[in-house]
Amino acid sequence: MPSKTPIEDEALRTQVEAAAFRHLVEHLQSRTDVQNIDVMNLAGFCRNCLSKWYTAAAQERGAQVELEETREWLYGMPYAEWKTKFQK
Repeated sequence: MPSKTPIEDEALRTQVEAAAFRHLVEHLQSRTDVQNIDVMNLAGFCRNCLSKWYTAAAQERGAQVELEETREWLYGMPYAEWKTKFQK
């Protein structure tokens, strides 16, 4: 069971979580040397997982978001382009 968040104000907690998530995305975009398989092996998730989770969460809340659109945002470029440039 997850531990209780240190921030009790729900609106502030959401803002902090969103900022942390944006920082994670920026970090993953800047670390093109790190392969998805490496992240998956170490952390149990990868960029594609985050894309799927984001898309599912958006769709559950009524947003019209497609996986490829989310991947392009998360990777900072079209997924096919990222794979060509950086995937080993």
